[in-house]
Amino acid sequence: MGKTIAEKILSKHAGKDLKAGDFAVCKVDFTFGQDGTSSIIIDKVKELGIKKLKTKFCMVIDHSAPSPSEGVSRVHKKMRSFSQEFNTDFYDIGCGVCHQVIPESGEILPGSIVLGADSHTCTYGALGSFSTGVGSTDLAIAVSTGKSWFKVPETIKIVINGKLPKGIFAKDIMLYLMDKIKADGATYKAIEFSGSAIDALDMDGRFTICNMVVEIGAKVGFMPFDKKTSEWLKLRTNKKNIIQPVLADKDACYEKVFEFDISKIKPLVSMPHSVDNVTTVDKLKKVTINEAFLGTCTNARLSDLRVAAKILKNKKVAKGIKFIVAPSSRLILLEAIKEGLIDIFVKAGAAVVAPGCGPCVGTHNGVPADGEIVISTANRNFKGRMGNPNAFIYLASPATVAASAIKGKITDPRSFL
Repeated sequence: MGKTIAEKILSKHAGKDLKAGDFAVCKVDFTFGQDGTSSIIIDKVKELGIKKLKTKFCMVIDHSAPSPSEGVSRVHKKMRSFSQEFNTDFYDIGCGVCHQVIPESGEILPGSIVLGADSHTCTYGALGSFSTGVGSTDLAIAVSTGKSWFKVPETIKIVINGKLPKGIFAKDIMLYLMDKIKADGATYKAIEFSGSAIDALDMDGRFTICNMVVEIGAKVGFMPFDKKTSEWLKLRTNKKNIIQPVLADKDACYEKVFEFDISKIKPLVSMPHSVDNVTTVDKLKKVTINEAFLGTCTNARLSDLRVAAKILKNKKVAKGIKFIVAPSSRLILLEAIKEGLIDIFVKAGAAVVAPGCGPCVGTHNGVPADGEIVISTANRNFKGRMGNPNAFIYLASPATVAASAIKGKITDPRSFL
């Protein structure tokens, strides 16, 4: 019987033949923490008396960047000190969101195992890496030993065919899957994506979908390795000679196979307070918003900013609407400035903030008031996610968010495209 991608990667890193359901200790290639999780990692490494880290490790200040409080500043100082002591890579305030700056660094390669103390580490499956989020203590153990234990996940194959209709983007595809599979429909599974619609997506779109596989419970998600993947990696890594894709065998065994045709879907929105509470945008046209947010590790890449700027060009954000834009990294911000996208946002009335996660996780830069309604490009709309449990968060594509900011209510973006 052939092997899935997950089975192949874990087998190689365990040094023995594995199949779904097996337990194994595997070598880990890359690890990281962010400012919401690194303090515990540092404490545990110190408790263990470790003098030299056993994996490549980096830290990213992104959840509260720049620091909004004295307490957070102490954590940031602690992270900087640890990084200097152990000579790790470090991404300070303004560098951007971990799930953008780490792939940009060229460190993530196909077939690697990546552990991050952040639940959306699954994003890197777009590059063919077995990357998943773990708790801070588990991360500290991996950093200290160079290894971690895994249960080899069963794999679900998701085939998505059809030509993307006008106004439909990767975020809409993922919300469509959320509606069909539900938040617990792939718990602790690996997902392999394929199909003509997936092949047509650019890398930004593939990152968006892999970012959200954890929202259906998945452990990891893999995109097909093709010319787009190869070219993206070659532009960013100095390890071009070891870019070796891991492909599933033709006779690999899948727990389930889903096939979907997205050629006729409409722009979708996830309603409060669950990501799988999905409906079409036309059913929400009477919902007035107070805030629109374009950002996060899900949808703040260059293509996301471009489509939003296309809609906003020569237009104004509706009176009374807070529109916040947070590019995913410094490199993305610089390119957006170069292309004139930031100019469009500012002239439209948006507040462009430093690259980071603040508005999404509710630490600063856009916490809504009681009763306020937010439409966001984020991956989660749980109660309290943006810092106020008495607010209401709707999730949508960058196009839908931009159109809604103009109209002041949830709006179908197709009339602007």
